[in-house]
Amino acid sequence: MASDEYFDGYMEEEEEWDREGLLDPAWEIQQKKTFTAWCNSHLRKAGTSIENIEEDFRNGLKLMLLLEVISGEQLPKPDRGKMRFHKIANVNKALDYIASKGVKLVSIGAEEIVDGNIKMTLGMIWTIILRFAIQDITVEELTAKEGLLLWCQRKTAPYKNVNVQNFHLSWKDGLAFCALIHRHRPELLDYYKLSRENPLENLNTAFDIAEKYLDIPRMLDPEDMVNSAKPDERSVMAYVSSYYHAFSGAQQAETAANRICKVLKINQENERLMEEYERLASDLLAWIKKTKPWLENRITDNTLPGTQHKLEEFRDYRRKHKPPKLEDKARLENSFNTLQTRLRLSNRPAYIPTEGKLVSDIADAWKGLESAEKGFEEWLLSELQRLERLDHLAQKFRHKCEIHEEWAVGKEEMLESRDYKKCRLNELKAMKKKHEAFESDLAAHQDRVEQIAAIAQELNALDYHDVATVNTRCQKICDQWDRLGQSTQKRREGLDEAERILERIDQLHLEFAKRAAPFNNWMDGAKEDLMDMFIVHTTEEVQGLISAHDTFKSTLGEADKEYNTIITLVQDVARLAQQYNMTPPDNPYTTLHAQDIANKWGEVKQLIPRRDQTLQQEMLRQQKNETLRRQFANKANSVGEWIEKRLDFVAAIGVHMKGSLEDQLNEIQHTEKECQGFRPHMDELERINQEVQESMIFENRYTQYTMETLRVGWEQLLTALARNINELENQILTRDSKGISAQQMNEFKMSFSHFDKNKTSRLEPKEFKACLVSLGYNIRDDKQGEADFQRIMAIVDPNRSGFITFEAFIDFMTRETADTDTAEQVMQSFKILAGDKPYITAQILRQELPPDQAEYCIQRMAPYSGRDAVPGALDYMSFSTALYGESDL
Repeated sequence: MASDEYFDGYMEEEEEWDREGLLDPAWEIQQKKTFTAWCNSHLRKAGTSIENIEEDFRNGLKLMLLLEVISGEQLPKPDRGKMRFHKIANVNKALDYIASKGVKLVSIGAEEIVDGNIKMTLGMIWTIILRFAIQDITVEELTAKEGLLLWCQRKTAPYKNVNVQNFHLSWKDGLAFCALIHRHRPELLDYYKLSRENPLENLNTAFDIAEKYLDIPRMLDPEDMVNSAKPDERSVMAYVSSYYHAFSGAQQAETAANRICKVLKINQENERLMEEYERLASDLLAWIKKTKPWLENRITDNTLPGTQHKLEEFRDYRRKHKPPKLEDKARLENSFNTLQTRLRLSNRPAYIPTEGKLVSDIADAWKGLESAEKGFEEWLLSELQRLERLDHLAQKFRHKCEIHEEWAVGKEEMLESRDYKKCRLNELKAMKKKHEAFESDLAAHQDRVEQIAAIAQELNALDYHDVATVNTRCQKICDQWDRLGQSTQKRREGLDEAERILERIDQLHLEFAKRAAPFNNWMDGAKEDLMDMFIVHTTEEVQGLISAHDTFKSTLGEADKEYNTIITLVQDVARLAQQYNMTPPDNPYTTLHAQDIANKWGEVKQLIPRRDQTLQQEMLRQQKNETLRRQFANKANSVGEWIEKRLDFVAAIGVHMKGSLEDQLNEIQHTEKECQGFRPHMDELERINQEVQESMIFENRYTQYTMETLRVGWEQLLTALARNINELENQILTRDSKGISAQQMNEFKMSFSHFDKNKTSRLEPKEFKACLVSLGYNIRDDKQGEADFQRIMAIVDPNRSGFITFEAFIDFMTRETADTDTAEQVMQSFKILAGDKPYITAQILRQELPPDQAEYCIQRMAPYSGRDAVPGALDYMSFSTALYGESDL
């Protein structure tokens, strides 16, 4: 209700009329027309009307009826007499009712109305219009007249050539009336075809449409409006107020529809986020399920190429396949946190993903993936090292077998021969000496056979992939060796038997045979050593081989003497034969010839510089490896220190860091950009690490870091940055949505940080209780206090995890001051759209709401089953309640 002072202001104009006794004739005519039409617009509801405003209210009967129609209240029973005092009594009853509504009637008495005083009658009707048609119009707490004027200004603001500043001249050209109609009912007229040059046409258009479609009777005369220098303000206000009341219902429906749209938009966005989370979670879990068995499979094809291919696949996994999935995991966690914050801020229950897709399930699955991944690369490298050693052993086995098999060719046939039974004495003697030399040779080969068997055993123990071939060849050599031993023994027995008869020995040939066989065997060993393949990993190991080779070279002088001695024996035989004119006889004690010794000695001397060159090349390779170790170490030490510093910085972010949330967010976003700029260093380190692995470097004494530890640190840094950015954004969202001031947020952070003794960003229940007390909560130390605290704990820790996060703490501290929509508010908005009915129809929803949101409601609303239901009626009450309950997802 407007104040008395307001009505006093309007009545002061009436006092001026009394003093001067004047009323502009043109205004009086306008007021009579307008007020008559206004009264008839209400009296017709009672089946009556007036024709002459100063005459038809004189007996007070229609005046009382008018007040009953517009107020909806019952006035005292009127007097039915026709005497003057009856009429005065009825008018007084009407005036008393007006006064009872807080309106002061200045200089207006019943006698003047009964006497037909036009000035007083118009003043009284104006007072009624003020009280019952204009007074309740308020916009932004302004008075009725100001509120009605502001409403007109807002509604006509977008329209060209309309500038409403008052209730007289601003309405003369009719465009303001047309703009009001077009704003609310644009289908009724085309505003943009109107012109200021046709005021009479504009006014007639507006008044005709208002009367035909809006049920607003003509209260103004277009000709009077156009021809009057200044139209009557009260007449215009009365008429414009009818527009306000005609459109106020639409305004209320618009407000209700806006509220519903807001709530539905929140639900639709939340459901979209839930669907996105479910999809991301399903994809990520499927990828982990597919990838994990591959990482857990520690079986190779037992070959170097196959294992190297598997290492390349693992590098592709770490560089190309895992990083996008790590980003998906961070995006999924951030999406989940943002969704929960949105649900909490919109007064919805927390979102619980489908079974097996909780954030904890994702974390457990990821942890299982990393557990399977842990040590995988190390295992592959150790497999490469093992297979390299196996390959070396296999080559060494084949080399020794080739030497032995070459030596063993024809030995069995020779030992099984019985030629000594048919020879002469000297030939027999030679045969025996030859056999003794063979036994010496056989004993010398014992060590090689044992080496072959030992290597075969080691290949079996190390699960060499072609071990079947190795075993077959080894068994064949061992079987042959056993036969050779048995055959040698039998031949010895035969020769010993013949020795008793044949005793002549050729000493010179025997000496040659005795010297040549060991020397030949030594040369075979020297050739084997000089051609022996080796595998080393450090310069020290290469230096050891070089030192051993130098030691070997220092024995060449003695060997050369032995070689000359053996050659001298042969030369002596030739010289003696020449001296006695003899053909040089064959040496019966050995199959070795001087030329064989000379050729083999030449081969040994040729192999020595080759061995020198091989060792020097290996030294250069190991020096290059040493350079690679230092290069990797220098880069790794720099990168590792950088990552550790950034991890320490990120650990300090949150409730322990000073400054506003925006400052913290800017700091950590700056760090994230630093990380993006630092990624080339990680890529370079990966490149160096690949060179290290391809060079078969398995240890590095220059750094404590491995590529694996740096990768883990890098991924932890990226994950921590993403998580902290998301947490800070959610805190800012919470702060702004809850209306928390920077001072309040700082106070909450300081209190939380003070009681977070372990700096874990979460409080134990005892710490949380102490924190509440420090913020002014009165939690008594008795059963009631404990019950109150447990109620609070159920709010901040609904999952009974046993701790309170900073986010849950902030949410609790601001929950009661939150300005959120409620189910009751949404229900009331639907009720307005439904015209106070307990149900709504699809037609109304499509008429009042945007298409997508209208269909959203229609698909989800249950049919209304009340007695007053109409076909297609929908239950908006249960739908409103469900909006704040659990989602279908």
